[in-house]
Amino acid sequence: MENVLQHFRKEEQPFIEQVVNMMREIEDRYAPKLTDFLDPRQQFIVDSIRRQYEDIESRTEGVLDDAERNRVLLYPSYYAPTNEEFAMVVVEVNYPMKFITLLHKDVLGSIMSLGIDRSKFGDIRVEDGIVQFVVAAEVIDYVRANLTSIGKVKVQVEVVDDPSKYILQKEEWHTEALTVSSLRLDTVISAVFNISRQKSSSFIQGGKVKVNWAEKDQISLELQELDLLSIRGLGRVKLLMIEGRTKKDKIRLQIGRLEQKN
Repeated sequence: MENVLQHFRKEEQPFIEQVVNMMREIEDRYAPKLTDFLDPRQQFIVDSIRRQYEDIESRTEGVLDDAERNRVLLYPSYYAPTNEEFAMVVVEVNYPMKFITLLHKDVLGSIMSLGIDRSKFGDIRVEDGIVQFVVAAEVIDYVRANLTSIGKVKVQVEVVDDPSKYILQKEEWHTEALTVSSLRLDTVISAVFNISRQKSSSFIQGGKVKVNWAEKDQISLELQELDLLSIRGLGRVKLLMIEGRTKKDKIRLQIGRLEQKN
């Protein structure tokens, strides 16, 4: 286990400890455990730790197709999980679309203002004025009762029972190879977007860069596999794989670049 832990950031240790405790509880009680919604980096951590336990399996589900945020069900190898155990609900926000258009950031901001942790919500999809998001079943009643406005717009939240009405993903990750001199945040951004290190540093220090949905202002932050970068005005990229070093000691990466489907 120590060999696994050394590959993670210090700031990730509390989450790692939670996961390890879940694994021990599964071993002790022979019962499944369900996580909250996790981002891709957290899912990677859970799977890395889970692989250290021979008798524990996992399933990942986010309801919507190609979901980015998912819940992970961890269970003894003999256990047969069901979809219902993931306890997720897709809801749609009804509002007067003729007069206003809600954006992803509007919806997220209002959800966060409810006082519920982000981990209780999955993906948010917005398309042609239609807004849907995934929510943990244990907080759905609270969300429906309290999410009555987004910005200045009055809204109603209704459960979507028919999966054929779910908004389909219109984003695709295109994979490409890249070599970088280091995994520093400013270096990777510079290489991915073909801009100067000075320019990438200005994005970071200007509060325009998020790593795994959290704003980062450290230009020297060391990136790791499955980190998701969002740079305002440039786009989103994901570090899919760190493949090793070249003969000139450059680091080989596989990255995913987000593009819109037609």
